[in-house]
Amino acid sequence: MLRIHFTPEDLTRVRVAQGPDFLWEITNSVQTLQRTDGEQVFGAWRRWARPRLPESRLLLAPLLPPRGYSPDFLTPTTGARTTLRAAVDTLLGTPRPRLRAELTRLAGSTRLPGWAASLAEGDTDALARLGEALHAYQAEALVPHWRHVRAALEADRALRTRHLVDGGTEALLAGLGPDVRWRPPVLEVTYPVEQRLRLDGRGLVLQPSFFCWPTPTTLADGGLPPVLVHPIHHTADWAGPAAATGPATGRGALGRLLGQTRADLLRATRAGCSTVEAARMLQVTHPAVSQHMNVLRAAGLTTTVRTAGRAFHFATAEGRALLAAEDRRAGPGPDGEPHP
Repeated sequence: MLRIHFTPEDLTRVRVAQGPDFLWEITNSVQTLQRTDGEQVFGAWRRWARPRLPESRLLLAPLLPPRGYSPDFLTPTTGARTTLRAAVDTLLGTPRPRLRAELTRLAGSTRLPGWAASLAEGDTDALARLGEALHAYQAEALVPHWRHVRAALEADRALRTRHLVDGGTEALLAGLGPDVRWRPPVLEVTYPVEQRLRLDGRGLVLQPSFFCWPTPTTLADGGLPPVLVHPIHHTADWAGPAAATGPATGRGALGRLLGQTRADLLRATRAGCSTVEAARMLQVTHPAVSQHMNVLRAAGLTTTVRTAGRAFHFATAEGRALLAAEDRRAGPGPDGEPHP
């Protein structure tokens, strides 16, 4: 069990990460790739990815066992991380004492390859090899699916924001999934080992992760900036035969492409809406909303999250881009600014 202890100040300093963290997605996916559970969610992706990853997988897997301890330096919480290159550069700048300490701890539970000793000493060639493996893995295993990963994380962020607006920080914490229980002032998380994390006024970053499985995770060193990485909802066919293809291209203007009802539904999903809310706004039946949402989702314009028996729909980055293009064509709003 992981127990995260909050102070009143910490409750005011909880925030949801703005988007995917490149290195958390890499590390979580390397670990998930080595597991055999979660077949319904990750089975198709594993079968697709394993033949593509001979070199980068062999380099990264020993550092990221599917269970137990993994080094914190592989997922830095400080420094530039807005791009994969910036995140990898931050990782490669890890001080040598920390590299040595964390890899020594890993060696106590996992058999490491010979080059890990050079990595622990901060050897330039070993670090460069690790950086190249991270870039290669991202390109081979994740980039073909990144559009879907990003859309799913955007949907999860919108859902968390909705919980925060509707019920405050405590509702946000209580809504993180079946493996998380909010028992004030402690957040209890299903975890493979006993661990306590005292926030002591530092707050907590909630980082949704597409490949985090099966339970949330955090850093081993409680002295580092606190983060809780948690799984998100997945559609069953996210890694199906057509999932790794590029985005479809439209054939005309937004209205002709979507039709009036679908265009209105896409506008409604800009800030997120449930099936019930959409039906009420557009004065159509619930089955009609579901049917149109299926079309928008298949086109990559919306994504759907289901929680507590309700379906919430959110525009993806591509859907918002179409809406933004429509706004630009419509001209500025009455206050001289673009339409929201």
